[in-house]
Amino acid sequence: MKLRLCTLAVFLLLWAAPAFSQGCAMCYSNAKGTSKEGQNAISRGVLVLLLPPVAFMTLGAGFAFRYGKRRDEEQVRK
Repeated sequence: MKLRLCTLAVFLLLWAAPAFSQGCAMCYSNAKGTSKEGQNAISRGVLVLLLPPVAFMTLGAGFAFRYGKRRDEEQVRK
């Protein structure tokens, strides 16, 4: 059973690998052609756009684990 699960996981990771290498050649060449300050601005912009969703997901996962832990403790007390 574990061998099948590991084989399936490896297959799925290898199957999804081409999706990670997909990149917009035009976007890459435009970003590479800008000045150093422009490249820094693009990097900061990516971080600014990335931080809020990551923060919300982290808070959501934290609250979910906290709720689950409290629920489990309450069930043990009953």
